[in-house]
Amino acid sequence: MSIRFVIAIAVVLGLILFLIREVRRSPGPMRWGKRPVWRKRIRVALVVLSLIVVCIAIWGILIEPNRLIVHQETIQIDNWPKELNGLRIALIADVHTGGPFINDQKLQQIVALTNQQNPDLIILLGDYMSPNSWHSHRVEPEVTAAALKNLRAPLGVYSILGNHDWWYSGEKVRRALEQNGIHVMEDEVAEVKWRDKSLWLVGLADLWTRPQHIGETIAKVSSDSTIIALTHNPDIFPRIPRNVPLLLAAHTHGGQVNLPLIGTPVVPSDFGQKYSAGHVFENGHHLFVTTGIGTSIFPIRFRVTPEIVILTIN
Repeated sequence: MSIRFVIAIAVVLGLILFLIREVRRSPGPMRWGKRPVWRKRIRVALVVLSLIVVCIAIWGILIEPNRLIVHQETIQIDNWPKELNGLRIALIADVHTGGPFINDQKLQQIVALTNQQNPDLIILLGDYMSPNSWHSHRVEPEVTAAALKNLRAPLGVYSILGNHDWWYSGEKVRRALEQNGIHVMEDEVAEVKWRDKSLWLVGLADLWTRPQHIGETIAKVSSDSTIIALTHNPDIFPRIPRNVPLLLAAHTHGGQVNLPLIGTPVVPSDFGQKYSAGHVFENGHHLFVTTGIGTSIFPIRFRVTPEIVILTIN
């Protein structure tokens, strides 16, 4: 148990004891024939509000970012080849090694939990790096790659790079992944065969940090082929040709904070909440955005639990 967590629990217990004291406390002496109950009510309300704020902060900073769930999702795609029905793809994204709670132990947990799902194919959607900041520290990509090399799927493990990887050194991140048996796709395509049927993966370069060659890269595959495109940033979705039925993306972290009735007030996307998380169907093709595992900018997650996605396509 971390010192921060112990301090947080101590603060909560202190507020609870203070609340109990205020509830039991007399409102004060009689004045003009009645007691000043409103003062007591204000004190109790302030303590309750403080307790709620502290509990939310503890959850968002110390508990939820350290959780990890398996998110099962199924997408129905028109004209999807029947030979490829039931294909299960594991999506892992935005690991941000060196960020809060993302250490070697968490990397091992990610690998073990993913392998337990027995996916047919594993896709890594970028941002393995964290910067040196007040809440994170840089971990060299060789460390992350050495852990991720233990991922297992019969159709292999494929990856793309994200903006944080290129802000550090995309070439170094790519080299580390490839040296550990993970295919990296930067405006590249790869044929995967399952049940004697070909499926083409198209890895597209990061929108924020790399030149875009979307049409040229997709054109490397014949228009009648079955294609799944991979990108770090979902904002390219409107530019994806109609012959690509599915685009897989990450980057947004689901906004990291999802407030009741409001939604996700801050999303790193030009489209706001539109492509922040989950399944989107638009203009005849599909987008799926995973909320990823790590955090960025602020070390907080609230109602956006870190996830490994198991996506089944029919």
